[in-house]
Amino acid sequence: MKPIIANTEQIAACGLYCGACRKFLTEKCPGCKGNEKAAWCKIRKCCEEKGFHTCAECPTSVTECGKHANFMGRLFSLLFRSDRPACIRYIREHGEEAFAGEMARRKCQTMKKP
Repeated sequence: MKPIIANTEQIAACGLYCGACRKFLTEKCPGCKGNEKAAWCKIRKCCEEKGFHTCAECPTSVTECGKHANFMGRLFSLLFRSDRPACIRYIREHGEEAFAGEMARRKCQTMKKP
């Protein structure tokens, strides 16, 4: 298994940190940025079309974005106590390097809901 390290290239467009994902660490997934099979992801496609690395670069609030705050996002949030909007806020406030460092330190792929 790969070690969890801080790497901004492992931040998914939606704000998840692939660098701490078990599938990524066991090399069963290349991470969202390098996963050509993830073409179904509307968030990733939107960011690519706009030239953004993550939704943090977009002026639209992720809580108001139909692509980010969709049914699958809400389901993921419920099942995993994931707070992807908090991830995007953290990136906006502190930058991608700080976010990758924080996620590596916490050894998790998302900010958790309280």
